Amino acid sequence: MQPQSYIKPFYIFFILLPYGISVGFATVTLPYLLTQNGFSVEKAALITAIGISASLWRFLFGPIIDLTFSLKKWYVLSVLLCTSSLLVLCFTPFTIKGEWLLIMFVLISQVAANILMLPVGGFMANRVAPNKKGMASGWFQAGNLGGVGLGGGAGLWIATNYNVHISGIFLCVASILFALPVFLIQDIKSNKANSIFSSLVNMGKDLLSMIKVPIILFTIIMLCLPIGTGAASNLWSAIASDWQVNANTVALITGAISGIAGIIGCIAGGFIADKWGNWIGYLGSGIFCALITLAIAALPYQPIVYIVGVLVYNFGIGLINAAFSSVILYAIGKHNAATKYALLSSLGNIPVVLMTSVDGWSHDKYNSKSMLAIEAAAGILFILICAIVLSRMKSKNLVPVMIE
Repeated sequence: MQPQSYIKPFYIFFILLPYGISVGFATVTLPYLLTQNGFSVEKAALITAIGISASLWRFLFGPIIDLTFSLKKWYVLSVLLCTSSLLVLCFTPFTIKGEWLLIMFVLISQVAANILMLPVGGFMANRVAPNKKGMASGWFQAGNLGGVGLGGGAGLWIATNYNVHISGIFLCVASILFALPVFLIQDIKSNKANSIFSSLVNMGKDLLSMIKVPIILFTIIMLCLPIGTGAASNLWSAIASDWQVNANTVALITGAISGIAGIIGCIAGGFIADKWGNWIGYLGSGIFCALITLAIAALPYQPIVYIVGVLVYNFGIGLINAAFSSVILYAIGKHNAATKYALLSSLGNIPVVLMTSVDGWSHDKYNSKSMLAIEAAAGILFILICAIVLSRMKSKNLVPVMIE
């Protein structure tokens, strides 16, 4: 690849914002509106978990994207699907009687959002210089969290101060505007020289060859563990009353300000990954997230604890999300990038979905403090296991600097 085909890493920030906006609405605005309309925290968590479960099987769309249209065409199509499905969700009644209709449209909106993410993964793998992958990962997750700040914070503020319909229209227009920088990126066309069958066979062989490399197998297993999941962020709005925080404060803290904290964390996480390596970035960030979660659980139910805790928690999510993407880019190389990025990122969302459900269950069975303590304990346990395994692999020279 010629140097002039490389892009500035911050382009990734803008083109991923539409994804974050859709997820932010589903994980911040939606749970709050549901609990205000008679849904329990457990039920709101379940609906949210079903929606974000779309991230578990985004890998099904990877081969289609790699083998059909160009990445730019897929991106434009996915933005249109993402915004239209979000708009439909905003015009769906938020009532207990309409629970199944809500579940269906939440799931559709998140499927559309996850399709949008895949071309962006392909652009990162092929249009970012090798020594800038960490920063690109940071900007990628900054777009994710920044979008969540908009979709959750601005979405919730508009929905509670005006109505959810206006909120949906605003978020959809913003998504389309943020997507425009994709036209500054050199397109990546699919390889149509081979038949679909032979392409799928070669893709299958490429995927199978990944698990034969010990460090990639370790990476896949590590991404499936509940390390720095940030699951509590899906429920901050639903449990805010425990800290006596009002709706406007929730919207501000879980939205715009939290988005800024997350973006700073993402950029810092990308720098750490480039400077000190993926493993220090990922496991170190996981420890940071666990300690912050424990601190929030240990401190009293006061508004200042919620405000500061949520912001620092979101900074930690930014750190580990950047490391998460950097680890994936390390493992997938450049061939069939959309498919492999989709597969590994899908696996990495398994613990997020499971921990969100566990958080909802533990909250209703015990309380918010127990919920946070359980989430932190799980993270610390698996970080220690991964650190021991990784140390032994390094002693046997099973950790290459770069994977082609």
